Amino acid sequence: MVNPAILTVDDDPAVSRAVARDIRRRYGDRYRVVRADSGDAALAALRELKLRGEQVAVLLADYRMPQMNGIQFLEAAMDLFPQARRVLLTAYADTDAAIDAINVVDLDHYLLKPWDPPEEKLYPVLDNLIEAWLATPDATATETRVIGHRWSAPSFAMRDFLARNLVPFRWLLADEPEGERLLTAANFTAADVPVVITPDGKALATPTEADLAAHVGLSTTPASDFYDVIVVGAGPAGLGAAVYAASEGLRTVLVEQRATGGQAGQSSRIENYLGFPEGVSGAQLTDRARRQALKFGAEILSTREVVGLEAAGTARLLRFGDGTSLAAHSAVLATGVSYRMLDAPGLAELTGRGVFYGSAATEAPSCSGEDVYIVGGANSAGQAALHFARYAHRVNIVIRGDSLASSMSRYLIEQVERTPNITVHPNTEVVGGSGEEHLERLTLCQRRTGSTRTVDTSWLFIFIGAEPRTNWLDGVVSRDERGFIVTGPALLRDGQRPAGWSLPRDPYHLESSLPGVFAAGDVRADSVKRVASAVGEGAMAVTVVHRYLEAQ
Repeated sequence: MVNPAILTVDDDPAVSRAVARDIRRRYGDRYRVVRADSGDAALAALRELKLRGEQVAVLLADYRMPQMNGIQFLEAAMDLFPQARRVLLTAYADTDAAIDAINVVDLDHYLLKPWDPPEEKLYPVLDNLIEAWLATPDATATETRVIGHRWSAPSFAMRDFLARNLVPFRWLLADEPEGERLLTAANFTAADVPVVITPDGKALATPTEADLAAHVGLSTTPASDFYDVIVVGAGPAGLGAAVYAASEGLRTVLVEQRATGGQAGQSSRIENYLGFPEGVSGAQLTDRARRQALKFGAEILSTREVVGLEAAGTARLLRFGDGTSLAAHSAVLATGVSYRMLDAPGLAELTGRGVFYGSAATEAPSCSGEDVYIVGGANSAGQAALHFARYAHRVNIVIRGDSLASSMSRYLIEQVERTPNITVHPNTEVVGGSGEEHLERLTLCQRRTGSTRTVDTSWLFIFIGAEPRTNWLDGVVSRDERGFIVTGPALLRDGQRPAGWSLPRDPYHLESSLPGVFAAGDVRADSVKRVASAVGEGAMAVTVVHRYLEAQ
């Protein structure tokens, strides 16, 4: 923890040195003494301290300074550190101005120059002011801070990115006092949000995810240009592959476009995963797996979009969206699936402003006392419903079928049925949404009768369908009609190997139609869409990677 600051500002170098010397002699073991020679320089120092999340206990300013006198400085400083105690240094002739400043800037004290001896005229005053400040200090903020508007899609995207990457952050509204103070310190306005302020005080206005990742400690650049295995996608399957590959001595790099954990990482609680009888949140499971992969020496690259894959002799070459590439002996594709967009009028333009895909766990506390609607009947929807039921007045699950039984695990159905503020609406679909700055109402259609009704709500969370992220593999590996990667024996047709297959053997289990490229988890055709099976396939993929490498 950095010591709080005591800031002094005086344009007279001799006086400035003297006051800093006397303060440092008494308080230097507990406080940092920051010295400035003008009001502008002092404000710049305060802005830097504010952005770094540090505290300021006392401000001492000389009254007679050119351009900006001490009263003007203290008035401006109040906008940055309203809890800091304020002292004006004056000559005897300026006491009337000092008395007036008590009303203008809520001055705590004024000191006449010279203040010798400090033991009698300076230290007792500062002791009392510091004691008062310690009772109500400014809050420290050493974590990342995000300043934005409540119903702003870009602001939500920043928060969601940080939350899913397990980066601690503090959310501040641009129109609240602390948000305004930080924007002022960064020389931004509410029109510039979202603004992200990193722990070291760097202010970023509407940063890209790659830029944000680089500033909050996520790795974006590979340490090498060649590996034994590249794992694409950091969901359960990708993390499983990375852990097992790295633990067995393979040079491993895990590449993720958005956030580790995938859809499973957004789950509020996974209760049917082996070894966690009380359940485990997706974030906890992701964090443990991520740390485990790093422990064994795997690299994890964030915000890297893979746009191409090709064979380069015996190597497999991945191409990124920024034009760079990375090569390895083999690759494991574990890109998972994404939620299908709900095609209903009015929803697309409200995405991120009341309409969300996935659980958007950062929004749960904001739903307190309100009605929430969830579309979907699979496990992810049930887990989200139970999570939001802790905050919302009522959670409404909207499903097209007759019941949850065909798509949700029995243990989740039982919990949903036992939760009094969850209501299931069968044979129902969302056919429209509307609102001005954010979602305000939904139109629901009863499928059997065709009747519609409008409900008031600001919260819609969508968990429908599963679309594989494989468009970038078109023409590279075989996929089924829905885009899932076909692997192993399923590639054989009438005993014939896939077109272009160059090896004198059949494809290994989990191997795609491009030798040395394997698929695991939800992206693989006919896979079991469960976290445990995805982790298992990731581990199994490493076994066949070894067989492939040994045969090379």
